[in-house]
Amino acid sequence: MSSIDIATVGTRERLLAAAAETFAEQGYRAATVREICRRARANVAAINYHFRDKAGLYGEIVRGACEQVLDKYPVRAADLPSDPEAQLRLFVRQFLGRVFDPGFRSWHARILSREMVEPTEALDRLVETAVRPQFDMLRGVVRGIVGPGASEEQVRWGAWSVVGQCVFYHHSRPIIDRLFPQHDFGTETIGRLADHVASLSIHGLRALRSAPGANGHT
Repeated sequence: MSSIDIATVGTRERLLAAAAETFAEQGYRAATVREICRRARANVAAINYHFRDKAGLYGEIVRGACEQVLDKYPVRAADLPSDPEAQLRLFVRQFLGRVFDPGFRSWHARILSREMVEPTEALDRLVETAVRPQFDMLRGVVRGIVGPGASEEQVRWGAWSVVGQCVFYHHSRPIIDRLFPQHDFGTETIGRLADHVASLSIHGLRALRSAPGANGHT
C-alpha cells in the first residue's frame, strides 16, 4: 500500500470515529460537518470525497453500528436448532447480549436509540437490510411455537411481545438502576434473565395454541 493509500484510509477512519462520537452526543440534525471534521483533523471536503455528504456519513455510521452488534451476537437461520422453543431461547439470549454489552452501550446504543426517537432515512435502510430479516426470522420461530392455526396477527403480536420484553431493559435501565441500585447485569445475571424472558414468552405462546384466531386480521 502506498503512502497515499495509507493517508486516505486514515482520514476515512478518523472521520468515522469522530462522526460516531459526534452523532451519539448531538444527534444527526444537531451535529455539523464542521465539528466532525474538527475532531477528525480533516478537511471538510474529505466528507464529500469519502461519503458524498453528511447523510452518507451518518448512514455508514448507523450501518456499521448495526453490523458490529449483529456480528458479535448473530442469530442466523442456518445456525438455529431444530426445536422452535430452543430457537426462541437462542434468539432472546443473543438479543439481551446486544442490549447489555458494555461496548455497545456507548455510541452504538445511543445512535440507534436516537434513530427510534428522531428517525432519518438511515432507519429505512436499516430496517430493510437488518431489522426486517431478524424480525421475519423471529416470526417464523413464534409460528413454530404457536402452531399453523394461529393468525398472522397473533404471530406478529407474539414476536412484538418477545422483543418488547428485551428492549424494556435497555430503555428502562436508568429507572431500574434507581429502583434496584444493587442489581448487577453481569454475564451470569443476563443468562438467568434470558431464561426468564424466554420461559415467560414460551408459556404465553403455548397458550395461544388453543386461543381463537384473529378472524383473518393481519
